[in-house]
Amino acid sequence: MSDHSLLKHPHTGSPEAITELLESSADGLTSAQAKQRLASHGPNQLPEPPVPSAFRRFLAQFNNLLIMVLVAAALITALLGHWLDTAVILAVVVVNTVLGFVQEGKAEKAIASIRNMLAPQANVLRDGQREKLPAEQLVPGDLVLLEAGDKVPADLRLLQVSSLEIQESLLTGESVPVSKQTKAVAIDAPLGDRSGMAFSGTLVTSGQGRGIVVSTGAATELGRIGHLLTDVQQISTPLLRQISQLSKWLTGFIFAMALSVLAFGYLLRGMPFDELFVIVVGLSVAAIPEGLPAVLTVTLAIGVQAMARRNAVVRRLPAIETLGALSVICTDKTGTLTRNEMMVASVVFADQNLKVSGEGYEPAGEITAQGHPVAPDRRLQWLAKAAALCNDSELVMQEGQWQVLGDPMEGALLRFSGKAGIDLAKLQQSLPRQAQIPFDARHRYMVTAHSGEVDVLLVKGAPESLLEMCSTQMLADGGTAPIELDYWHREAQEIAAQGQRVLAFAIRTSSTPITELDHQDVASELVFIGFTGLIDPPRSEAIEAVQECQRAGIEVKMITGDHAGTAAAIGRQIGLRLTETALTGQQIDEMSDEQLSQAVLSTDVFARTSPEHKLRLVTALQAQNKVVAMTGDGVNDSPALKRADVGIAMGRNGSEAAKEAAELVLLDDNFASIAVAIRKGRTVYDNLRKVISFLLPINGGESLSLIIAILFALTLPITAAQILWVNMVSSVALALALAFEKSESAVMQRPPRPAAQALLSAELLWRILLVTTLFTLGVFGQFILTQQQGSSLEVSRTMAVNTLVAMEVFYLFSVRYSYGTSITLRGVMGTPAVLWSIGAVTVFQLLFTYVPWMNLAFGTAALSAPQLLQVAVFGVLVMLLIELEKWLRSGLISPSRASC
Repeated sequence: MSDHSLLKHPHTGSPEAITELLESSADGLTSAQAKQRLASHGPNQLPEPPVPSAFRRFLAQFNNLLIMVLVAAALITALLGHWLDTAVILAVVVVNTVLGFVQEGKAEKAIASIRNMLAPQANVLRDGQREKLPAEQLVPGDLVLLEAGDKVPADLRLLQVSSLEIQESLLTGESVPVSKQTKAVAIDAPLGDRSGMAFSGTLVTSGQGRGIVVSTGAATELGRIGHLLTDVQQISTPLLRQISQLSKWLTGFIFAMALSVLAFGYLLRGMPFDELFVIVVGLSVAAIPEGLPAVLTVTLAIGVQAMARRNAVVRRLPAIETLGALSVICTDKTGTLTRNEMMVASVVFADQNLKVSGEGYEPAGEITAQGHPVAPDRRLQWLAKAAALCNDSELVMQEGQWQVLGDPMEGALLRFSGKAGIDLAKLQQSLPRQAQIPFDARHRYMVTAHSGEVDVLLVKGAPESLLEMCSTQMLADGGTAPIELDYWHREAQEIAAQGQRVLAFAIRTSSTPITELDHQDVASELVFIGFTGLIDPPRSEAIEAVQECQRAGIEVKMITGDHAGTAAAIGRQIGLRLTETALTGQQIDEMSDEQLSQAVLSTDVFARTSPEHKLRLVTALQAQNKVVAMTGDGVNDSPALKRADVGIAMGRNGSEAAKEAAELVLLDDNFASIAVAIRKGRTVYDNLRKVISFLLPINGGESLSLIIAILFALTLPITAAQILWVNMVSSVALALALAFEKSESAVMQRPPRPAAQALLSAELLWRILLVTTLFTLGVFGQFILTQQQGSSLEVSRTMAVNTLVAMEVFYLFSVRYSYGTSITLRGVMGTPAVLWSIGAVTVFQLLFTYVPWMNLAFGTAALSAPQLLQVAVFGVLVMLLIELEKWLRSGLISPSRASC
């Protein structure tokens, strides 16, 4: 292997070869070498990405066609001296741009948070002397000394280790610390299997070690993820794409309509251009749903508040709606589907297999054989004692939860001993520890010596190590028999195939107290007690949530850095699809993008994955037109979180990098909260459609009224200023009530909507056309009727405006129900939001109609009681006609299916 290749893949070379290649020594670099290399390689820091200024981000909010049209309309009305119209239009623009600026996610924080994960200081050897240096001064070739509690300051090739274990979950997703050694591994070994490496940003949990720096700054694994994150393009959400399409469609339609009316009035009707131009501006203002962006934003914000009450914090508003369009959820395993708490799940003896129930470190649970509780016999008691005494960890209650201080597997053994009836405090008093041999990666076992009621050696470790040291096996009554090695090897493989980590236990009694221990003391003649199988169990509520998502037509795929056997076992327990086993990162590397796009459709479990694998899997699913959510907690998840349609980070155990790259943060780290979020997301989308189907016909009726007046040279029934009043006061206040509508029944029993589905479906377009026609007839009909009754122009227009608002109020009751009739007691009673909005609109319209200065500003006049009754009749007629159409089109549906 060439020198360049060896430096690129240091895990494949021996410690001696790497040290020689980097021109280092046992005394480390000299100060001169370090200074020269620092100038050549640069500081051990991640580069800061360019961050757009706040001003540029604010200007970006104007990159919206509807906003551009509104700005243009404001300029035109200002030039024409229509200051009231200008003020109202600009108010709309300011509200929308400020809301967008405040709510915009700042993905660049993700990279900043990764930069903060680098170790602040490092212990190194320079000129043969130990020094503590700022980590940014490290260079390739430096010798770094590691101890428990240290954060690894750069990527290191390990030269020496002593019981060294490192927690690498932020890079690999593996739930337990990794034991380190110094041997070289294959070039294609997954990141989690490169046991001769220590990676920047990971945490030393136990032991000591010495390593040589092979990569710093952007060249480390952590830096490579930061580079991936910078390169990932964050895609637009389905809602934003649909709103963009709707904006373009509306803008094009309004522009074409305005030009047509202008040409018709000037060329065919011979109207004065100045007068006609003012009318056309009013027509454009009438057609633009000024309140739509604001109401959509508020609807999303209400959904965000509801999600926050259910342990989910939405960082970017459109994400709440995108949840409702999800067709695939790619989820991490550890801590999301599982509890991130190891537990003993099975026990194997020479003639008996036991199951252990419970969840993680919780004290509840029992030990059973074939479904029946077992009484602890002598053999089970000794296994439980060995699990408790040959143990350096502690279980404590913190913030209402059981936490392990030390190794998670040892914490699980302590809880198991309690389920077997062991009182730990009394046991430690009766059998105090006299000596020990700590666990190390070379021997792969731990030994403790105890004296008291009996003098005994207890051994815990890897089955292959302990079986070589045992000549007999323990029976249920405490007696012994010759060991059956084939049986134990077969049982160990079977437990491992179930995704459980196997720990073996052995014992030897002594006739005298043991105060010193050597490896020779346990090299042979031990009595083998049995195995325990440990696993990070799936959350019970996560299993139910996965089933609910599957019933809703949403695929759930588990993507983890853990071993294939563990991933497959958890996948089976929660009901995911597997081929023969999990698809591994190595297999993904061998696939083309086209092959991977097909493979992701047939399996749900992916193991031993890297950040690139997760990114490829998300991209492959999106290539199949899937709307994808990605969950994660580690730095390694950040690129895929950013690429996904919805990134979901863990709030309790997640890294800051993952949280900043995500749109949604789960405060309880629970997959079940995702199912709740999807339900809310679907409800939000339903409510958004109701808002659109409410606002567009109102604007359509206003526009059509003006067009008819121009085509037939009639007096305008409503002025531009009056239209703006209705759009920004009455329409918005009523539309906001729809944002509070509850979920409709069976919302999680229907399949996800297609990502490409337009907001304006054929059904919705028909409803808009129908209601637009009814509103136009109502406005013109009321205006003409009032004129025939001998009323002034001001009174006639006031009647028309109030009729438009009355029709809106009664239409609100109808649009709330997508499936059922509104003419029911529940429909008439409405909801608190509906009643509050109607009350507010009533107050506004009374001010509009009766306050003198409002009359002067808007050209209105006071109405009599009979005239108000006449206005209400028009509103009732519109509602009855819409309900009749609903009944004729789909038949009368039981009100129980409607939301309220």
